[in-house]
Amino acid sequence: MEALREKLHAGAQTLFTPIIGFLIRLQVTPNQISVAGLLVNILAAWLIVVKLPVAAGLLYGIAGLFDLMDGALARKSGQAHPFGAFLDSTLDRVSEGVVFAAIAYDFAASGQPVAAAAVVLALLGSLLVSYTRARAEALGCACRGGFAARLERLLLILFALIFGFVELAIYLLLAATAFTVCQRIWITYRQLSVSPPAGQS
Repeated sequence: MEALREKLHAGAQTLFTPIIGFLIRLQVTPNQISVAGLLVNILAAWLIVVKLPVAAGLLYGIAGLFDLMDGALARKSGQAHPFGAFLDSTLDRVSEGVVFAAIAYDFAASGQPVAAAAVVLALLGSLLVSYTRARAEALGCACRGGFAARLERLLLILFALIFGFVELAIYLLLAATAFTVCQRIWITYRQLSVSPPAGQS
């Protein structure tokens, strides 16, 4: 799964090469692209609230392309910086939260409290997928397992909005994120059992 994910990223970034060159000439910064992606996600969330899911899905996909471009722009322009990576990751979490909040609102407003609650749990699972990897890597572990990483979550919600199976997608996402979190906990446990961090042996 990770190899396929990396191939998709590499292929997408190859397609972006002309756009990246154009952005460099305009002196657009990676952080500006990250912020722009957040703004597009906020607009997508508003479209969900006003019940325009197809348009919301298309904008959500565009925001996802922004998420791919900011890293590529940073590398190509020589502007890669730890703060940029931190900002990008933080805004990704905000973007996901805003869109999920809009979906939860739509379910609640439609008299579907169980589905709205499932959205909250799916969001929690999504945040934990990212957190478990970050925390494990801070301890020196490689923790990239699972099939509910950001790319998969983005594609699932994108297609669900466009093709109208949002409720099903939320339940699928809830199950997938729960499985991925448990998988990453197990991966980290096995690595730390063999080789605990310095000072904790």
